Amino acid sequence: MTAEEILLRDAFLLGIELRLFWFVALLYGISFIIGIAYLVSSHPGTGRALTLGLKITLVVHTALIIFRTFEGMRPPFQNLYETLSWFAWFANATYLYARSRWHDVHIPGFIIAGIAAAACLYSLFTRNPEIAPLPPALQSPWYEAHVLTAFLAYAVFVVSFAVEVCYLRFRTPPDEAAGIFGYIDEEFRRWTHRLVLFGFPFLTFAIFSGAAWANDAWGRYWSWDPKETWSLITWTVYAMYLHSKAIGRWRGAPSSVLNIIGFICMIMTFLGVNWLVKILGIPSLHTYAV
Repeated sequence: MTAEEILLRDAFLLGIELRLFWFVALLYGISFIIGIAYLVSSHPGTGRALTLGLKITLVVHTALIIFRTFEGMRPPFQNLYETLSWFAWFANATYLYARSRWHDVHIPGFIIAGIAAAACLYSLFTRNPEIAPLPPALQSPWYEAHVLTAFLAYAVFVVSFAVEVCYLRFRTPPDEAAGIFGYIDEEFRRWTHRLVLFGFPFLTFAIFSGAAWANDAWGRYWSWDPKETWSLITWTVYAMYLHSKAIGRWRGAPSSVLNIIGFICMIMTFLGVNWLVKILGIPSLHTYAV
């Protein structure tokens, strides 16, 4: 096969992938619109349609990730374009798994669909989809372990955040059997703690594997780089959240505030730091992610 034929093939495959990615973003957007309709109408059928929309989107999104893997002949999480897609996929998959344990509660899917749609659109509008050779900093076996565990933790924290917000806004009054969006009670809220408890070890491993990867790439485990610093801040906030669940007077509003702050710190670690580094001209070893 000549170089021209290889370029034509790659361009053809990339065109198919981009169309599929836009379709995935559209499906997340449609699910988000259905979520708005559910928020307004509180009709159970609309809630079920929201969950069904996210299930269909998960299937199509899985096909997109498999296609990208075939196209690049490598795991598709080597740049921000790909990791944004992984972030949306992991968040949706984690939510649907958790939602299967709830009794007729669909409203958190509204938040998940919105976040996933925003991640996909941000990737499509701002990132280069080209499959390029990996930069030297990413050519380490630790990098794959770091990315997979970090994004699994992020996805779990997104779902915990969605559950927390829905509990604070739509919780069922004690004298009612069920609210307009189902049984959003204390048992439902316990999922915020369970999810963070599940995701926290993965975040911890992501930080340690990231340090091992940094030592391979740059010869030192920790350099107080902005990305590293914010990951430590995120870890600390979620550690405080888990600790708050063991203190009686902190189990209510204080733990909810910590959970929400942890989500904000996680978004800062994932995306916000990239913009700070770029806008303020802060030196960073993670400039490949900007």
